[in-house]
Amino acid sequence: MEASTSNNPVIKIKNLMKSYGDNNVLNGFNMELYEGENLVIMGKSGSGKSVMIKCLIGLEEVDSGSIEIMGKDIVKLERDEMDEIRTEIGFLFQGSALYDSMSVRENLEFPLRRHPKKFGIIEDTTPLVTEALQSVGLEDAINLMPSELSGGMKRRIALARTLILQPKIILYDEPTTGLDPITSKEIIMLMQSVQKKYKTSSLIITHDVDCARVIANRMILLIDGINYIEGTFQELSSSKDAKVQAFFK
Repeated sequence: MEASTSNNPVIKIKNLMKSYGDNNVLNGFNMELYEGENLVIMGKSGSGKSVMIKCLIGLEEVDSGSIEIMGKDIVKLERDEMDEIRTEIGFLFQGSALYDSMSVRENLEFPLRRHPKKFGIIEDTTPLVTEALQSVGLEDAINLMPSELSGGMKRRIALARTLILQPKIILYDEPTTGLDPITSKEIIMLMQSVQKKYKTSSLIITHDVDCARVIANRMILLIDGINYIEGTFQELSSSKDAKVQAFFK
């Protein structure tokens, strides 16, 4: 996939180390996500992808190394400064993570009310909610409850909730997991549409080779706690390295 990217990194991870007792999960992981780029990270289960994401959004403390988001080293930030950074980062959870007791409208309104500094006090949230739902093609679902949505619809609504804060960066955690092939393709096309419309920089964690083939501007394979190899899908899929080949068989 080709996209208009720049050489300006919005995320820079340097020599990231994270261990749990004797289990060294990240052993000097390095990564840069560039402005306007779709970067795919693949790794086996337990390779450290989820740990890296948790460190990236400040849910886990790093042992050593640095994480810069839009020029700020988050390892050194105070809690209120980190909260401000998080308003620029959208996170699409693997299980969609909608609030079951809230309608679609209320789910989308929640981040607006939680982060009032971003837009100020909003008396009427309908225009922002409607725009976000239109972006994912589900404006008619505004009054439905999560229990009334299919798996693909839930994923779309979760993306709409992410988009409503107009983030500069979106983190996708296994965006096609648990979806049938047709719905997976629809979600991948939606991710492409979001990148084109909002000029987002996206970090995509996935095991889905077909998703990576379509969506990735660049890929990193996380092996042995490091960025073992990176390049385009074509470059990595044609590698003769046995560790790399295992991902594309």
